[in-house]
Amino acid sequence: MSIEVTGLSKQYGQQKALDEISFSVGKGEVVGFLGPNGAGKSTTMKIITGCLQADGGDVRIGGIDSKREPLAAKRKTGYLPEANPLYYDMYVQEYLHFMAGVHRIPAPARKTRLEEVMELTGLLPEKRKKTGELSKGYKQRVGLAAALIHNPEVLILDEPTTGLDPNQIIEIRELIKTLGINKTVLFSSHILQEVEAICHRVIIINKGKIVADDQLANLQRLSRGERTVLVRFKEPVTAEMLSSLRDVESVEADGPGAWKIVTENEEPVRRQLLELALQHNLNIVSLQSENKSLEDIFRIFTN
Repeated sequence: MSIEVTGLSKQYGQQKALDEISFSVGKGEVVGFLGPNGAGKSTTMKIITGCLQADGGDVRIGGIDSKREPLAAKRKTGYLPEANPLYYDMYVQEYLHFMAGVHRIPAPARKTRLEEVMELTGLLPEKRKKTGELSKGYKQRVGLAAALIHNPEVLILDEPTTGLDPNQIIEIRELIKTLGINKTVLFSSHILQEVEAICHRVIIINKGKIVADDQLANLQRLSRGERTVLVRFKEPVTAEMLSSLRDVESVEADGPGAWKIVTENEEPVRRQLLELALQHNLNIVSLQSENKSLEDIFRIFTN
């Protein structure tokens, strides 16, 4: 695993920010790290990147113990903090050259690496501008480029699309997806639609504890409770006919021949709909489930 977190704990005075949390993230995974404000997301990310010391527990980056070999672990990690601190009086190319020096990239290789990273992040047209002159979206790109300059195995991104407009969000989203092909990416975001678009797996933290960690599709199944079945008939069907089926909680019209059926027992209702169609010579045009959104799942696990 590229990231292994075991029994991590952190306390600020009387407040327990992290309560012995554990999780791991493998290479090629882009994992959404979610939670309400104050849940412990940023604290976890700062500890993983070595910017903050934990009170207990262990972090391994690419198999390296971050306590015993902190510099070696940091060499494998790229970090874009929520604040994204930049030197606004430095030119983009100059700033990235400086960051390459911080990471001790050999001088002969720096120019090539700078060009590669600026091309990947779309910064080549802006490389001769000062970072303070850039739009918010391009400043985020510079932060990503700085996190990538030493070609880390792991990327930790804390709210990478904060303050961006919809077009910029899409651009950064696509870049994260591209990076996730060959790297391990753990990122937090309050834009849940963005997480749904990028991630197959999410980790949800609430009050310092991991409350969910699974593939998004599995979480949708586990958090079902009441389910909505969407059915469309070719012929007219009455609400009374559908309400008479066992296990149906409520029925709502959803357009010509279309109905939303709420139930806690989806599979039996699906079978009964097929039986109803056979008995009354009805044609079912479509029959599908309405999955819970990530927003629904988030509320379930953090309320």
